[in-house]
Amino acid sequence: MNHAVELAPHRFAGLVAPAVDRAVAAALDAGRRRGGAELGRRYGGPAATGFLVEFRTRLAEPGGIVDEPGFAAVTRYRDPAECRRALDKQVAYGTLHRLPDGGIAATERGLAFLDELRGLHAEVTAELWAGHEERVVRLVEAFGRLVAYALVLDAEQPAAAGAAFAATAPPYEPDGTPAGVLLLDRLDALHHHRADAHAAAWTAAGHTARSVAALPPGPERLAIDLETDRRAAGPYGALTPEERLTVLADLAALPG
Repeated sequence: MNHAVELAPHRFAGLVAPAVDRAVAAALDAGRRRGGAELGRRYGGPAATGFLVEFRTRLAEPGGIVDEPGFAAVTRYRDPAECRRALDKQVAYGTLHRLPDGGIAATERGLAFLDELRGLHAEVTAELWAGHEERVVRLVEAFGRLVAYALVLDAEQPAAAGAAFAATAPPYEPDGTPAGVLLLDRLDALHHHRADAHAAAWTAAGHTARSVAALPPGPERLAIDLETDRRAAGPYGALTPEERLTVLADLAALPG
């Protein structure tokens, strides 16, 4: 097999996306089962913590802000009015500040929750991926390069930059952040990079978030998926074809 052809960046983008999503979902689900629900209840429950979890990679950083376009991009498939009401509730619980320009930031209470959440994610990823430490380290390095390269590409072509990725990357990584947390948050950032690529693809095809969600399998959906792969491919040029193979193998081997 000619790896340079079979794993060109656009082909790799389509192959790696479900593996990324599986690993992120497994880690977050493990966190909820292990103590995330109880942690959330201590701060007011989902109504008080939902957006903190979703935007943790930006809001956990002291002074970190998610701007209004970034919030809208991450929540693009949800009803905007419902999102505003949910955000109002979280502000009322005292875990988020709403800024005059429409952005959001964590309060001191919100930062305390996120600090505990990071500790919980450290525990659950260490358990979930126990015995795969070398594999996790390789993936942390690879996805660190991918996130960094994606940020460079967005800076060079701001008109094409995606708002969801900008709202979640670069992840907040204080000194001493465990490898499992680094991997979870870097994978999540690349998930949002692809989400932006998908939104750009269906927008170019004349769809809305609602209409594309209702689109049945068929040639039109396939064309949007292939265009998504093309738009999402940029960062993967930072890896050689052999490194892309290794990333796929490592992600496939992770439990969960």
